[in-house]
Amino acid sequence: MSAVSPLRVAAAAAAAFAASSAWYAAFGARLARLDDAYAGPGLSPAVVAPVELVRSGVVATAVSLLAGGLPARGPRQVLALGAGLWAAFPVVLLTGSVVHEKVPWQQAAIHGGDWLVKLLLVSAVVGRDPRA
Repeated sequence: MSAVSPLRVAAAAAAAFAASSAWYAAFGARLARLDDAYAGPGLSPAVVAPVELVRSGVVATAVSLLAGGLPARGPRQVLALGAGLWAAFPVVLLTGSVVHEKVPWQQAAIHGGDWLVKLLLVSAVVGRDPRA
């Protein structure tokens, strides 16, 4: 297994944060119509940004460790890793919230789309071996 690159992890976390911010800027109004938790003012960006950067860093570190164990790390392999992680974790959790907690499927789909973009992006940044 190869070492985790702090520079790549930081770049992936920043990219995931930026992509997720854009995603929720695009879908925030729809979420507010689906769930009152998204209506009205939220926490200050001064609180949210560092928390989201740390969360993205944790994900980027985990993906980096997993990608390091792949026999090949070309674009197809790292994107397959991101898609596989998406199907195994966010999709499973979000479908559970729809089935067991009555979360609207549209709300779960918005969050699922964010996670798909995030995991593919993070996988592409931390997982690719430049020699592949």
